[in-house]
Amino acid sequence: MNIEPIAFFRSPFSTKFGIPRQSGLVEQIIGEIVLEPAYRHVEAIRGLEHFDYLWLIWEFSVNKDAVKSTTVRPPRLGGNQRMGVFATRSPFRPNNLGLSCVKIQEIITDGPDAPRIKVCGADLMDGTPIYDIKPYVTYADCYPEARSGFVDDTAWTELEVVIPERFQPVFSTEEWEGLEKVLALDPRPSYHHDPSRVYGMPFAGHDVRFRVEETVLTVVEVI
Repeated sequence: MNIEPIAFFRSPFSTKFGIPRQSGLVEQIIGEIVLEPAYRHVEAIRGLEHFDYLWLIWEFSVNKDAVKSTTVRPPRLGGNQRMGVFATRSPFRPNNLGLSCVKIQEIITDGPDAPRIKVCGADLMDGTPIYDIKPYVTYADCYPEARSGFVDDTAWTELEVVIPERFQPVFSTEEWEGLEKVLALDPRPSYHHDPSRVYGMPFAGHDVRFRVEETVLTVVEVI
């Protein structure tokens, strides 16, 4: 089977570093689905305005040459315990395919590249190819009592985030709220614990630099 992108994603993340590890964790992150010219017609999204969420099938496009394995080390387990790749949502998968559920914020029918779909809570990098879009339907897609494997047994503690107010004018209100939430999820590799190390995270056209000491993340510079 040969598949081609039907859309590409616009995101405030220009690299994969810092992207939330699952969709829906940071609803303040706003992105856009831009359809390819062959599908850039209102008819292609007719009826979509009656749905709240979408499933996106997309590609981990920067992992094309990454080494693949039948086991991976999930960040949720601290990066030091192996699980089967098909028992995780690791980005290092045999076919590099990702699956995300995102919330529709707005369907834009006028202007450049219209129609475009503005969504919240995506975990996609800027420029990510999208191969299919499907509406989320509660009767088939929602199983609130389902077990979630090792995720049920491993709590994820958010960091306290300190961003000096002098950096606030650099971002819009929406970007500022999204940045705080992204940093609270701790974007560092799970095995990094050096409190003196300064990390750089591209976000919304800026380089956000921070360090983490115990449970407190402090932004030290925005370039």
